[in-house]
Amino acid sequence: MIWAIVLAAGESRRMGRPKLLLPYGDKTIIETVVQNVVSSRADGAVVVLGGHRQEIEEKVRGFAVKRVINRRYQEGMLSSVRRGLLALPASARAAVFILADQPEVASSVIDLMIEAYCREKKGIVLPVYRKKRGHPLLIDLKYRREIESLSPDIGLRGLLREHRDDILEVRVPSPSVLKDIDDPDDYRGALGSIRGRARPKPDRV
Repeated sequence: MIWAIVLAAGESRRMGRPKLLLPYGDKTIIETVVQNVVSSRADGAVVVLGGHRQEIEEKVRGFAVKRVINRRYQEGMLSSVRRGLLALPASARAAVFILADQPEVASSVIDLMIEAYCREKKGIVLPVYRKKRGHPLLIDLKYRREIESLSPDIGLRGLLREHRDDILEVRVPSPSVLKDIDDPDDYRGALGSIRGRARPKPDRV
């Protein structure tokens, strides 16, 4: 089984307010991300909560996901990665780590990564757009113990450096894998992408 882990424990310091609760289309950012995850081929999903936990938990309560709390979220993203791994069932053999501030990453991108993992049997799968690596990140759980021993200062980058030969790069058709929402400019750009998709195309003559 392949599970998704949504990393939603950050404090949104650069945004100045809880960014995951900001409107995005007819939902919030976190609702959009979780909807994309549950619409994908992932067999299940965990949402890791931390900062602004109660408000975010209320937004995801209606989805078929497992909600867990990372009480050490201030130690950085690696602490949320580890907390998510602890919540996985014994039957899980890989996890897709998804940033909760990437609402533009569609379920089809997650599906491409899962399909590539099942087909190619590589331990680490990364999406690539125009030769640039992005997120989400799929990792086989044979690396679980190694993740537990990683330095928080280096994080999952250390795993990628150690296992270059076990990395599969999957080309994706969208720059969404390179975009997250860290500050107001990023948010305005993301809203602009929605408006661009919604704009009707002119009829062909």
